[in-house]
Amino acid sequence: MPVSRRGVLTGGIAAGAALSLLPSTAAATTTSARSPLSAGKIRPGDTQYQDLVLRGTNRRFVAKPEYARVIHSTDDAVRAVQEAVRANKRIAVRGGGHCFEDFVDNSDVEVLLDLSQYDEVTFDERYRAFSIGAGATLETVYKALFYGWGVTVPGGGCLGVGVGGHFSGGGYGPLSRQHGSVVDHLYGVEVVVVDARGRARSVVATRDNQYKDLWWAHTGGGGGNFGVITRYLMRTAGATGSDPAKLLPKAPSALLSSILLYDWKTTTQAGFVRTLRNFFDFYERHNTADSPYASLYSPLILTTVKAGNFLLSTQLDASVPDAANLMKAFNAAMMAGVDPAPQVIDTGTGPFLHTTIQRSIAEEVAPSRGKYKAGYLRKGYSAAQLTTIYRHLADPESKAGTESSVLLIPYGGKVNTVPPSATASFQRDVVAKMVLTASWEDPAADADNIAWARNIYRDLYRDTGGVPVPNEVNAGSYINYPDVDLADPEYNTSGVPWHRLYYGDNYPRLQRVKATWDPRNIFRHKLSIEPA
Repeated sequence: MPVSRRGVLTGGIAAGAALSLLPSTAAATTTSARSPLSAGKIRPGDTQYQDLVLRGTNRRFVAKPEYARVIHSTDDAVRAVQEAVRANKRIAVRGGGHCFEDFVDNSDVEVLLDLSQYDEVTFDERYRAFSIGAGATLETVYKALFYGWGVTVPGGGCLGVGVGGHFSGGGYGPLSRQHGSVVDHLYGVEVVVVDARGRARSVVATRDNQYKDLWWAHTGGGGGNFGVITRYLMRTAGATGSDPAKLLPKAPSALLSSILLYDWKTTTQAGFVRTLRNFFDFYERHNTADSPYASLYSPLILTTVKAGNFLLSTQLDASVPDAANLMKAFNAAMMAGVDPAPQVIDTGTGPFLHTTIQRSIAEEVAPSRGKYKAGYLRKGYSAAQLTTIYRHLADPESKAGTESSVLLIPYGGKVNTVPPSATASFQRDVVAKMVLTASWEDPAADADNIAWARNIYRDLYRDTGGVPVPNEVNAGSYINYPDVDLADPEYNTSGVPWHRLYYGDNYPRLQRVKATWDPRNIFRHKLSIEPA
């Protein structure tokens, strides 16, 4: 039987899956034998406190709550939320710790609920779905699903990301063009909610039960909006039968991969612009779910000139017919008209999980200070926009850190086959995502690096008020890369509200769900959904 990383036997309805046997409307009443909740609150003077508050990856923000609770079960979460609500304390929830803004590490937060120890991955026979504790990281999930059943979910490539926020915000990753967004495989969610009387209880909302609206809100509505998510139930939409190995996508048996390495010393503006144009042109031509390139994933990592090089890291399902020639043709398309050509590094073929883990570890960075901005693309940027990116990255006088970058990520494919209203993930007609990252270590450099990020973003979207207002090229932004600047009229001069950029036409429905399930607005942050 598969095991969680703490050695608890999993499979069937063992371990944490026992909670799924409770009625979906009831608060959990069983007490976890492992739960230390009764041992008391973890306060600033306690030995665990600093480790818990420093789990966030963005060191610009550090939590200073009155106390923290480590959650081991849904029952723990119900009792912890009830206690905080009765005392009128502001609550925040931490899963993996990758939140880019201060939604968790905020001075207003008085109670921190840490779910990192609720990470079991099991198969829940009642729901014919995989039960994943909201404290699990992607690495835990990938290993448990793959080693246990040979399946996977199309989540992100950074293994330290926690599923708690990643899934609910419409997570995506290297397999999304082939298998869709993570939320296209979300069957249900167990969440602790608070009603108008201040009563905390747990609810299991699924794709086809009476709480479907609450399920829908978690298919892209973002974390921290409706309650405390304690576990996810994963089963691909349309999957039938009871064999777990047939209820989620099969993981590739092997991945073919390569790297194109570009030297900043020999990169001209013309060569840079042509490289980016080649990237967008290719994915615009190969953006259907049935394309032989559906499994192709090739983020273009555009670092600053201080880094010395930038690169294109590519992977392709090795089982695809003629995979080697497809890879060769893709690299040729990327290099067309680029002089001098980049260095081609053939990294060969490797087993799925091993290759994924090795690449993620190589790209993982230690916690630092950061500012992040993003945008969806329906088609490639204009020549003027590509030149803008070059000008900011190639500036030798730039005060951006060497780890700062603009990341272009292929998207679409199977994602685009789902209607925008079917899930809360509204952007279903895109070709790529852009992620702008300013990263540095010294607190004294905060102002310079934040200004760098804001300036390049403002210049990139100068024609649409400094933000990616939906039009022929843009499709708004991604809530899992939150940016409070989008709600600030100093940086968003478009007149288009932030929620339109993140949620499109789905925002009014999200507001109605919020009013129903969190009428007291207990769960809130700087970009949280406002009740209708």
